[in-house]
Formats: sequence, structure tokens, C-alpha cells
Amino acid sequence: MKFKLKSNFKPTGDQPQAIEKLVEGVRGGKDHQTLLGVTGSGKTFTLANVIEKTQKPTLVIAHNKTLAAQLYQEFRDFFPNNAVSYFVSYYDYYQPEAYIPSSGTYIEKEAQINDEIDKLRLSTTTNLLTRNDVIVIASVSCIYNLGSPVEYGRYILEIMEGQLIQRRDLLLRLSQLQYEGSSTELRRGTYRLRGDTIQLWPAYEDKALRIDTLEDKITKIDWINPVTGTKMNPDKMTLYERKQNQFVVYPAKHYVIDPKSQTERFAAIFEDLKKRLKMFKDQDKVFEAHRLEQKVKYDLQMIKEFGFTNGIENYSRYFDGRDPGQPPYTLLDYFKHNAEEFGDGEFLTVMDESHMSIPQIGGMHAGDQSRKNTLIDYGFRLPSALDNRPLEFGEFQDRIPQAIYVSATPKEWEIEHSGGEVIEQLVRPTGLLDPEIELRETKGQIEDLIIEIIKRKQLGQRCLVTTLTKKMAEALTDYLNDQDKIKQLVENFIAKRDERVEQVDPEKVILANGFLPIDEMKIGQIDERYHTRAKLPAEIDLRKNVLYPKVAYLHSGVETLERSDILEDLRKGEYDVVVGINLLREGLDLPEVTLVAILDADKEGFLRSRISIIQTMGRAARHVEGRAILYGDKLTKSMKLAIEETQRRREYQLEYNRKNKIDPKTIIKPIRDRMIEKEEEEIQTKGGEMFIVDVGKEQVDIAAVKADNLTPDDKRKMIKKLRTRMRLAADQMDFELAAMLRDKIGELG
Repeated sequence: MKFKLKSNFKPTGDQPQAIEKLVEGVRGGKDHQTLLGVTGSGKTFTLANVIEKTQKPTLVIAHNKTLAAQLYQEFRDFFPNNAVSYFVSYYDYYQPEAYIPSSGTYIEKEAQINDEIDKLRLSTTTNLLTRNDVIVIASVSCIYNLGSPVEYGRYILEIMEGQLIQRRDLLLRLSQLQYEGSSTELRRGTYRLRGDTIQLWPAYEDKALRIDTLEDKITKIDWINPVTGTKMNPDKMTLYERKQNQFVVYPAKHYVIDPKSQTERFAAIFEDLKKRLKMFKDQDKVFEAHRLEQKVKYDLQMIKEFGFTNGIENYSRYFDGRDPGQPPYTLLDYFKHNAEEFGDGEFLTVMDESHMSIPQIGGMHAGDQSRKNTLIDYGFRLPSALDNRPLEFGEFQDRIPQAIYVSATPKEWEIEHSGGEVIEQLVRPTGLLDPEIELRETKGQIEDLIIEIIKRKQLGQRCLVTTLTKKMAEALTDYLNDQDKIKQLVENFIAKRDERVEQVDPEKVILANGFLPIDEMKIGQIDERYHTRAKLPAEIDLRKNVLYPKVAYLHSGVETLERSDILEDLRKGEYDVVVGINLLREGLDLPEVTLVAILDADKEGFLRSRISIIQTMGRAARHVEGRAILYGDKLTKSMKLAIEETQRRREYQLEYNRKNKIDPKTIIKPIRDRMIEKEEEEIQTKGGEMFIVDVGKEQVDIAAVKADNLTPDDKRKMIKKLRTRMRLAADQMDFELAAMLRDKIGELG
């Protein structure tokens, strides 16, 4: 299949020349290209055109999950008939295995896996093994060990109607592919028997298979709704799925072990264990030797019996057939396999917001190795654990044949590797300009900010506020949501308005909207030739029917998929303000936002660097009334450079608008469907005694969990699961649920 771009728009502004240069570079074999595109200039649309014209499978890497989710939705809309996939870390909660020698504390690996993201990851690798028209939006987790694509693709189950196969052999094969049998609930990655019928829910699908058998023959295979068990509506299936009579089932996990090779692999592990034990004993480290021997033997016994163990990835080098120190298999190897199988052997890599994603990739390896070396030195892991690692930066570079670095603020590294050539895309198709900038003192900044927010609330507009810490973001959100406090503040503001105006020192207010060099600007001066003052009526009568804002915060503590939902709710007006930290910087496509406020803008550092300030202010560039307010008491070097660059771009945009007689217009963009639709669950309760909680991939009735009904081993496993869920509930501030789980853990313990 070919990539086919679907859009109601044609390239305009700077887009045609950017597309032409990028396509020419890809076809000419350039290894590195840099696209400098301002916020709202349509960089994603430009890249979509490049993909269509070059017809190359494409990996798009974003540095955080929020941005990756938005890019996934955009590319999915641009290529509705192609395989657009989403590949990010599937952990809602992750505590890596670690050891703290100073206190003798061992921390066991704990993880809360998001089932939906796990499905999307498996769907990604399945697409790469089966078709050529693949676009994958990934986070930097794509450089972590994933298992060999050859081995993963080898262990498949092909079934078709009329096939002769014993049901016992069919079930055994499903178990080898890591599918679990279930006698009750059908979940993703499980199968269930119903008489002569097998219901199988592939781990990478939203629908399940019903396999009807008679004696030793498959008589019928249908796609079914996994919840109701009814046959899928043909209107909700593709033409291929409707006509399908042969099915390929891929493994439920990326780590699949061939039972036939276990003996050979185990022998290699035991040989390394023997050498390691001898080393510990020679150094008189008896405890370390005993600890390692017990750990490895337990893990191998689990793998032998069940084909899996917690921490199996630490043995991946043996099962992948890699030599010590050899780089792990990652998603990039799946792309290479795809390009060789279906294309010319090359694929395209896009580093979105490259100024952030490249340093992230460069720093992953060192931190991972430091933690694992400690585990190895104290006998918790074999040295092979070091080979379950992210790629080194050099290894990553060797695996991406052609790269396009995309950023509004590229760094010297990208520019240097692109031969000093930067393709600029400064003009927005809508004619919108970079935002006007105001500098205001920090004294009374919260009161001033609230008034600005309320003004925009009256006009139905949205605001973004950036703080320096999570705690500050949460505290400010709580304050802004306290209507009584805000009402009192507004009344005080009205009462003191005239007095306040007289007391304002004009030397304390700096308007940076003009285009005079910053050093030559007089405080309060505006270059009227270019000044287009946003029509925010200061005359809004705050005495009449004041509407108070609804506010949410957004930071790394918020679950992956919930972040996208919060931003969608901001666009819909369910929230008027989102408060956050650096997650508000790149890639947030929010046309309704007219104000970006940066608190403590004069605190030099990563969050208030030149790049950070430019990116943050850019969030207000999608609305004709966009404005950025920087609160600070001094003009730092980073602020100065950010303002100068913004003014350079604004002047270029104004000149383009004049020449082409363009009147700036606010972006009108429909709100997309959620990435994953939330399902409303109806749970039957008996006298309020039943309480269902999602624990990992299971739903557990907390009220029904009794210590007397569990074996010691089951009790231990249940306590571990409930403890993980309790921590997640506490992180989400669901303290009532956390307390209930705590009490249940105490009851079981």
C-alpha cells in the first residue's frame, strides 16, 4: 500500500519551499536535515507531505508522551488508510529494580502496566512485520531493548477455516505465544473455552476471534466483540477483515522464548553463573554468591515452567543470541526489517522538537548502566543485565539512515550535522504573528495574573500558566479554583483600581512588542509601526456577572492518556486555564489560547532558558489576540535573546503578510476524538458489599478478597498487587481508595 495524504488544505506560506527542500534532500541521500518551523506554521503537515512524496516508512520520535499523543492523532487524521501507530512506555507506575549499598536496601521491580498502551505497542510491531505503509509515533522508549524482530515474527500462529489441528495442540501453541487461559473473564492477551469454541483476544487488537472447532477441524473463524461475544458489525471492519478467511496470531508479549532452544540458552546462563560465583567466592563475598545463585535458579525455573519471569529482560542477551556488549534489538531493528522486507532498505526518522529529544536519547545509557552495575556488584543480577539497556547515542545514530530534525529552536548540534544548512518555515498559513510580549514585575504577580485570566474568561478564551515546580503548579491550581478567594480578590481589585493605576511606576512595566533592539528600547516604548495591540478590553466591567475560571494542572504526575484528555477539555471549555511546568512547552496545539503567562521568568536555568521561553511563548501564537506575559524583576540574557528572536520572526511574518495582503486569522481546528475512548463500566453491587478495582490487568472485588481463602503464595502476590495499586491511587490523590487498599493489605498481612 502507498501513503496517501488526506487533507482539505494545500501547502501554503513557507510550506511549499520547505517540502521541496526536504524531499530533495531525502531523495538525494542526505543523512541529516534541519527544519526550523515556528509554532503554528504547520510543521506536521509539511512532514506529512514529505512522507507522501518519498513513500518511506517513517519513525517520528517525540520527547514526551503528551506530544507523542498529539502527533499520533494528527498523523492518524492525515493518513486514515495507512498504519499509523503509537509506541511509548507502557508503564503507569514504574519502580526499577535497585540496590542502595549505604543502607542495604533492595528495591524490587514494581510496575503498573497500561493495558491500552501495551496493545498499541504490540500493534506497532505487528504492523512493521506485515505491511509497508507504516508511520510510528514514538517516545524515546524506542531505543530500549525490545527483542529480535526475526524471533518475534517467527513465532506466529496461522489458522484458517477448514484447517486440521487438534484442539490441544492449538491451545499449547497459544500458550507458547504467551496467551493465558481464562475460565471466566476474556481479557486482551487471553483465550477462553466455551464448549467446542475458543474465544481468543489478540494482544494487539480491539476485537477478539471466535474459533469454532469440530473434533480436530476448525470449522469457522469470526471477529467478535470481546465484551458481548457477538459477531462484529461489518461496517466497523475493513474490507480485508470482512473477506478474511486466514488469520495470523502474533505473540502476546515481545519476549518470546523457543522451548527448543531453552537447553542451549540455559547452559550458557549456568556457565556464566558458575564463573560469577567463583569470582565472588574468591573475593570472600559469600552473601553475594548465595544471593545470585538463588536468584538465577529461581528465574530459570519460572521460565522453564511458565515461559516468563519478572525481570526476564535481564536474560535477553542469551535468548536473542547476542554477544556480551552487543547492542540490544529495539524498535529501530523492526524498522530496518520492514524497510528490507518491503522497500529499498531505508526508512525516515523525524526527531520532533529535536532540541529536547536528542539530549534525552544521549543521556539514557549512562543512568541505566550505573543502576545495574550496583545490582551486579552485590549479586542481584548477572553481568548480562547490562546488555538489557537503551542504545548508546552512537549506536542510535548508526541505526537511522536518514533523519530530519524539527524544532522552533534547533541547537548547534543539529545545525552542524546538517552542514550548517537550516530550512526555515517562519510563516503561518493563517498569517498569524508571533505573540506580543509584556514584561511585568513579580510584585503582585498572582493578583495581576488572576485579573488577566478573568478578562479572557469573559471573552471565552483560554490561558496557559507555567510555574517552576509541581508543588507550585498544584498550589496555584487549588487557589484559582477557590471561587470565594478569587471573588474577594476581584472585589479588592475593583475597589483599588484607581489608586492602583496612580501608583504604578512606568519604569516597572516594560512592553517588548516593538522591533527596536532591546538594548535601545526605552522602558514603556512601543514601535507603533508594527504594534497591533490585542483587543482585550481593559474596560471589561468586572462588577457585572463575572465568570470565574476552572483550572487544571498538568505535569509528569498525571497519567499519560489523561494528559491529552485535559488538553482536549481545555479546548472544549471545560477548563479555562491549565497550569504546568515544561510539559506546556512543545507541540501543544491549542488555538483557543490567547494568553501564556510565565511566572518567575527571570530565574535563569533549564526551565527559563532562551529555548524554553521561546517555546513557551509560542503556545500563544495560534490566536490573533495571542500575548505572552513574562513576570520578572530583571531582564536576563535568556529573556533578552528570546525576545530578540521572537521579534525577528514577527517582523519577517509582518513583511510577508504585507506583500501578500494577508489578514491574520485565528486557527480554526476541530477537536479530535480521544485517543482511546473511555468505557463506562456498570458494576452490580449487592447491598454495597462489592467494590471492583482495576489491579494490573485484572478487576478485583476488594470486598471478596479474604485471607482465609488464599494460599500463602497467592496472598503474597495479592498484597504486592494491592500495594502497587494503592501507590497509584495516592499519586492520583484518590485517598479514599488508597486508604481502603491499605486496610485490605493490613488485613491480608
